Amino acid sequence: MTRAAGHPAGSVGVGSLCVLVASVLWGTTGTAATFAPAVGPLAIGAVAMGLGGLLQALLAAPHIAREAPGLRTQRGVVLLGALAVGAYPLAFYSSMHLAGVAAGTVVSIGSAPLASAVIERVADGRRLTRRWTVGATLGLSGTVLLCAAEAATAATGPGARSVGSTVLGVGLGLVAGFTYALYSWAAHRLISRGVTSGAAMGAVFGLGGLLLVPVLLATGAPLLSSWSNAAVGAYMALVPMFIGYVLFGWGLAHVPASTATTLSLLEPAVAAVLAVLVVGERLPLPGWLGIALVVGCLAVLTTPARPASKDRLPLPGPDTGPRGESAAPIMIREK
Repeated sequence: MTRAAGHPAGSVGVGSLCVLVASVLWGTTGTAATFAPAVGPLAIGAVAMGLGGLLQALLAAPHIAREAPGLRTQRGVVLLGALAVGAYPLAFYSSMHLAGVAAGTVVSIGSAPLASAVIERVADGRRLTRRWTVGATLGLSGTVLLCAAEAATAATGPGARSVGSTVLGVGLGLVAGFTYALYSWAAHRLISRGVTSGAAMGAVFGLGGLLLVPVLLATGAPLLSSWSNAAVGAYMALVPMFIGYVLFGWGLAHVPASTATTLSLLEPAVAAVLAVLVVGERLPLPGWLGIALVVGCLAVLTTPARPASKDRLPLPGPDTGPRGESAAPIMIREK
């Protein structure tokens, strides 16, 4: 896998593994939410990302205090990331509520790599490598197949969703994908400018969690109406959101946001499998083919690349640094 010159390949692998494990944890959220049917999607999103973000800020408080001058210098990036953190769960869980667990997750996460690539291209001037393009094409093709299969099943099965509900769910999924890419880019930008991953994630997610507190207060009463609802809320906040995003922050210290969001295409595959095995949703053959394409995407992005021959070093040029290193590799590299 492509990495920046001088960055150990082992740390690149560890960063990718952190993102993949986080994606598996995130993939359980839609299924977990079905165990609290009386709790609305806004409350689920607010308790998951809100409490999870505040826990991250609490854990990272010493780092945030120590690096406060650097965070203040980048306060615009911190605020932008926090706003995206606040919007993401509301759009994401509403998308799953309206379009189904598998389809909502697929649209939300499947659209993130393209959004991330556009953000990095506009904000950072990074080029898209051929390897990233192949991986993203496989992953996005898989997510389209998976989404189409889920939508077809939902439209013909018992309790079919209305066209308007499905369209609104897909639209909210696209909003979720953009905001996910945006806060990933913001965290990566902070890390690349010298802020540690703990302080960057703690500041962005802590402020985002504060923004979600009013939503939780307004909608979260059903979370306290039963032990099962409370258990779902606690699981969502502690495991996929708190632990998952701690791992994601570690990953962002070693892979760019565009690659991290592409690796997280594992999440909709996990969500779809759990939706079939646990929730009882039916996934036809095209959906399983979509999952296979997502796995192929991950294989393309995570398989180590063959090292370049020493006698064929690239000459310096407009796209290379002073020693022939890529000035803006879009694949995994040091943050």
